[in-house]
Amino acid sequence: MISDERLTVYLHSLDAGNGAFCDAMEREARASGIPIIRKETAALLKTMVTLKRPERILEVGTAIGYSALLMAGVMPETAHITTIEKYEKRIPAAKENFRRAGMEKTITLLEGDAGEILAGLSGSFDFIFMDAAKGQYIRWLPDLLRLLAPGGLLMSDNVLQEGTIAQSRYAVERRERTIHERMREYLYALTHSEELETSVLTVGDGVALSVKRAVPRKTIQGEKL
Repeated sequence: MISDERLTVYLHSLDAGNGAFCDAMEREARASGIPIIRKETAALLKTMVTLKRPERILEVGTAIGYSALLMAGVMPETAHITTIEKYEKRIPAAKENFRRAGMEKTITLLEGDAGEILAGLSGSFDFIFMDAAKGQYIRWLPDLLRLLAPGGLLMSDNVLQEGTIAQSRYAVERRERTIHERMREYLYALTHSEELETSVLTVGDGVALSVKRAVPRKTIQGEKL
């Protein structure tokens, strides 16, 4: 969420692209008004997947499959992505994009309500990417924590809501207040959870990176300075 437009334009100029297929997807999505992750968020997503090298990835919010394909392009060859989408009009496009990219066996698309699907999932995931209904993040968090493996990374997109997250709930439009309140609750839960170590970044529209602790948090004791 960089306010200096010139700096944003410069950073975008450094983007090396994501290959002909994904670049064409991006152009078409932006021209059609289909919501996909921002360029700077896409770069961070690829970097984190490359760093983490997850074998099992869970994505909540497929849309047309753009971010799933970005992850597929940098994850280990043996890795698998499970992605969830509820919006019926976008599901056929996502499936077709996975097929055309030769990733239909690497990416499994689960159709339906994310809350219901998450509650029914078992096992664990090394990497979870959240990019769905923002007002539902806090409701899904217990299942996300259950499904996230120790040492796993939860990456949550759009957590700063164009900067309005820092405003009083009375300063945002009435129709946005419920989402505003729930997102603030979600960020508080992430940053105060004993299970997680979280950093909130002003990248794109805000990204929270949360690592599930493999060992309990330690309190450093020492002499007073």
